[in-house]
Amino acid sequence: MASTMKGTGVFLAQFAGDAAPFDTLGGIAAWAAGLGYDAVQIPTFDTRLFDLEKAATSQAYCDEVKGICADAGVAISELSTHLQGQLVAVHPAYDLAFDAFAPASVHGDPGARQAWAVNQMQMAAKAARNLGLDTTVSFSGSLAFPYLYPWPQRPPGLIDEAFGELARRWRPILDVYEEQGVDIGFEIHPGEDLFDGATYERFVEATGNHDRARINYDPSHFLLQQLDYLGFIDVYHDRICAFHVKDAEFNPTARQGVYSGYADWTDRAARFRSLGDGQVDFAGIFSRLCQYGYDGYAVLEWECCLKSSEQGAAEGAPFIRRHIIEATDKAFDDFAGGETHTATIRKMLGVAS
Repeated sequence: MASTMKGTGVFLAQFAGDAAPFDTLGGIAAWAAGLGYDAVQIPTFDTRLFDLEKAATSQAYCDEVKGICADAGVAISELSTHLQGQLVAVHPAYDLAFDAFAPASVHGDPGARQAWAVNQMQMAAKAARNLGLDTTVSFSGSLAFPYLYPWPQRPPGLIDEAFGELARRWRPILDVYEEQGVDIGFEIHPGEDLFDGATYERFVEATGNHDRARINYDPSHFLLQQLDYLGFIDVYHDRICAFHVKDAEFNPTARQGVYSGYADWTDRAARFRSLGDGQVDFAGIFSRLCQYGYDGYAVLEWECCLKSSEQGAAEGAPFIRRHIIEATDKAFDDFAGGETHTATIRKMLGVAS
């Protein structure tokens, strides 16, 4: 059944900073409300805005957080655990790079880093419940991604084992989310082991079809892979629990394509753009999501290699609002407009009463 989305949201991670108003939750929430956003998606890894451990253990703190946002004029759409989720599963090739996302106390110790990430994820489930939220968004991490392009040929069983291990790491976390009644919307994203529909299905199957393993839908990553992002909604709409509104463009040349030749962002064939400046068919996306009953927030995740963040943020809320469809309860030519009595129907068909 068609549904109207709750409203516009903005993911705060790209805008948080060390200067006011971006260095406190109250300041950045008021900034977002002033631009016309209805909700904020809070990064749990940014201690300037949010104390995850306190939120997991203190209802009073969560009530305070909700009050800060309400006083600013916004709701909380979801909590984000993208960085902690990434650290649940890190291939050794990425150890050095991903240490930067973890506390210094676990740098150089992959096992300790993973244990820290698992604890963070479990705390996020409890924090979300204390905030009255049913959904969080995250990354899956990656064990198999370095073997994406099969040369040299992958040994038999490598991918199955990688996804089996990924599921073994995530299943206890997902069980905590089940206990709290909270979903994890995995952002399907290159660099993660869950980067398209096929890999998402493989992961869900490996977890025993865990009901809390859901999808944060972001079309930008699908356009850059040349994946049918409208058809994706047709296939997986019952698993989509969150929506990142993010634009991108793909302009292949004789010199580079999807992989973009290690070029810097501005010179890539595949690059992220501010809303409306790329090639994503948002009219089609909002129509599909409305049709299938998505009733969450449409949350701006802003990234662009050309436009300033200030302009992108200011343009985001009105862009999203223009695309949100107010769902109707009847088709425009439904002249009956509701329930029709059986006697009337039989008369129309020429059937005797």
